[in-house]
Amino acid sequence: MADPPSPPPPEPEPEPEAEAAAASPPRDVEPPPPPTELPRRRLLRLRCAVQHYEWGRRGGASLVARLAGDADPDPARPYAELWMGTHPSAPSTLLEDGGLLGDWLGRNPDALGPAVAARWGGDLPFLFKVLSVAKALSIQAHPDKKLAEVLHALRPATYKDGNHKPEMAIAVTESRALCGFAGIEELKDVLRTVPEFEGLVGPEDAGKLMGMKEYDGGNEIKSTLQSAFAKLMTASKDAISEATAKVVGRLNAESKIRTLTEKEQLVLSLEKQYQEDVGVLAALFFNYVKLSPGEALYIGANEPHAYLSGECIECMATSDNVVRAGLTPKYRDVQTLCSMLTYKQNFPEILRGVPVQPYVRRYTPPFDEFEVDCCLVPPGELVVVSPVPGPSIFLVMTGEGEIEVDSISDREKAKEGDVFFTPAYTEVKLSACGPEFMQLYRAGVNSRFFS
Repeated sequence: MADPPSPPPPEPEPEPEAEAAAASPPRDVEPPPPPTELPRRRLLRLRCAVQHYEWGRRGGASLVARLAGDADPDPARPYAELWMGTHPSAPSTLLEDGGLLGDWLGRNPDALGPAVAARWGGDLPFLFKVLSVAKALSIQAHPDKKLAEVLHALRPATYKDGNHKPEMAIAVTESRALCGFAGIEELKDVLRTVPEFEGLVGPEDAGKLMGMKEYDGGNEIKSTLQSAFAKLMTASKDAISEATAKVVGRLNAESKIRTLTEKEQLVLSLEKQYQEDVGVLAALFFNYVKLSPGEALYIGANEPHAYLSGECIECMATSDNVVRAGLTPKYRDVQTLCSMLTYKQNFPEILRGVPVQPYVRRYTPPFDEFEVDCCLVPPGELVVVSPVPGPSIFLVMTGEGEIEVDSISDREKAKEGDVFFTPAYTEVKLSACGPEFMQLYRAGVNSRFFS
């Protein structure tokens, strides 16, 4: 996969008013005033953990490896995710003394701001990540808060916490994903062109799906879709193996005489990665989403998805709960996944960010815990990020420059891979050095929460 693209021109084109209104906080509502006693201003450099999941890009080809500052990454080792936050599975530490960021917040709760501390109990409500995806992640969903608490109580070794995990991914390179169930007409086309599907979901559900219209009652479509999907996901290994072999054999033969559709090409690609896995055929149930650099999608609770390829910024509520059912060697909780899904058939909304000031675009999902800003600092310009009532984490993605807080401290050098934590009510000044742009991403609490 190509390296991250060159930065776009410095002055972003404004989005249409309708999109700006939908994706940015109301402009006529002022954030709450800062408390009388402000937290001591600190710019904390963080050391962040790398996760070496098998699906990650390997060695120096991984954006995660480069951002982590590994001077000699192992070319055979996957560098899949960079975690920035306080989650105990891979917590960030302070560069100056090695202490945990979470412990520092425990000693300095004012750094969260009063509203955040009151709502989320003295911890960061968001987890910030970079993903470098070489092969498909599992078909998965994240539970809502109520189900997360139940799963954590029942199987704490698998479900590590009791929190929900809505998330948003912003493409850094061309990225691909499966997200949500495809519409009824697309599913009918699958049943027409892939006869093996009827054998796996059964003639009754196949017949019902073929007879449905887009405008039919939602509950009837949902119940039939749930039944068909559950039958596919619980089919015997032999049945899946036989059906997959027939589909792949036919597609390989037809590829010699016609151009395969993108979904058909995806099936062949997934089969090479996960032989005889039910997820290869299950992928045909879902929307196939392609993101260009700078485009984003968000995923709510109980929605099926799988990242397929590409490198992206990801932000989510602080959780590591994943219910998996395909395209993975890990534990599969098929019954839970099939019962928890919403079975909505909507193509995901694609966000492109809304300008909130010169050189800064904001991605605002419909979740209180987080938002993400992309800051593109041109050479010779000073970008001032206004104080916000909650904490922030900054990641330098490309370039180098300086970062200064509140005009009361020395400027700090900032280069690719540097990660900084800033407390609530901190003004941050960014400047680029040399002839290149400096690109940063900021994760913080959703501005709408403070409105």
